[in-house]
Amino acid sequence: MSQVALDEVVRRIHDLPSLPAVVAELLSSMEEDDVDLHYLSGRLALDQALTAKTLRLANSSFYGMPSKVTSIQQAMSVLGLHSVRTLVTACGVIGAVPKTADAALDFDAFWRHAIATAVWARALAKHLRQSPDTAFTAGLLHNLGTLVLATRFPDEYAAVPLWRNEHEDATVAEAELAVFGVDHTHAGSALAAYWKFPQAIQDAISHQHRADATGLALAVGMAHLLAQPADDGEHAWRTLAFEDEQRQQLTEKCTLMISDMCQILVN
Repeated sequence: MSQVALDEVVRRIHDLPSLPAVVAELLSSMEEDDVDLHYLSGRLALDQALTAKTLRLANSSFYGMPSKVTSIQQAMSVLGLHSVRTLVTACGVIGAVPKTADAALDFDAFWRHAIATAVWARALAKHLRQSPDTAFTAGLLHNLGTLVLATRFPDEYAAVPLWRNEHEDATVAEAELAVFGVDHTHAGSALAAYWKFPQAIQDAISHQHRADATGLALAVGMAHLLAQPADDGEHAWRTLAFEDEQRQQLTEKCTLMISDMCQILVN
């Protein structure tokens, strides 16, 4: 089977839609010390669909606000720029890649797992001394390479599950490498670069499955496991060495947040 070169993957990535302009502006503000919140909130308010979803998220169990947030300006005032940027980015990313009928991928299941990984990464961030908002975004993006491969190369991607069936205990990444010559971490990091996400997020996507992963990449890798069935999560719990009570509290909290966010973002 002929394999796909990384430069061809990157070329197909450039055929994908860009992120909404206001999301791109919010991402660029990550590097700025002096941000005009009034300007950004005004720009965001022009996109009614994005605003509506962002406010629904702001009022979900994700933040547990004591009173309802009714405007982007109020959300920025109460939650802060970093949190609002995280929510807007989530809405923008999920809406940026349209479903395609010929892709061998369950889009709803894909995004539910991405959201679950994002929520878990945010929950683990403080324990691993990472920014919760950055961890959430990295978790949401962690498998975007799968979306690239499945939608840009649908015929080739259909061979990935077949290869796994023929090779017992093979991982998805191993199957992708066999079929494409690159895996979802390579493709995902390239997409994050194209969409101008910070280098730290690009690196976390690239290194999430490495045994020597640290920091943000470790948070994403462990969150990915905890978002999987229970057997996969046991390795993460052993690595993190949480007490049973802390583990139970995190599980209950994250389960509720994941449910709320999926109802808003996956439809």
